[in-house]
Amino acid sequence: MEVRMELAEIRISDTSDQQIIVLRERAGPRFLPIVIGNHEAHAIDRRVKGLAPQRPLTHELLANVIEQLHAELEKIVINDLQDHTYFAKLVLRARGEVVEVDSRPSDAIALGVAGEVPIFVEEFVLKEALRN
Repeated sequence: MEVRMELAEIRISDTSDQQIIVLRERAGPRFLPIVIGNHEAHAIDRRVKGLAPQRPLTHELLANVIEQLHAELEKIVINDLQDHTYFAKLVLRARGEVVEVDSRPSDAIALGVAGEVPIFVEEFVLKEALRN
């Protein structure tokens, strides 16, 4: 079962290469902190704030490719947790077909946050993360 989440917070520290994004359950009390890289945290922060770089960065490039292919990013699903590493997938619709693409959660969120793409976490992933 997938649990709908939303981006609640981006914690950026100038003294660390590891940053944190926090997802919040939309219909419940649970939070999911995810450690991400500095570049990804800043990319998410820029996209949330609507700041566009002069030239497309990786996430803008991928968004442009999806758009030019007349596809749509329907949702992001954080679908696994292995050895303290989260896994995600982009769920796209292209020419009437659903296509799933493996992704790091930080890249998926950086891509989807500008378009307000729904974020989901598999229930078993959320339970496992909260147990640790």
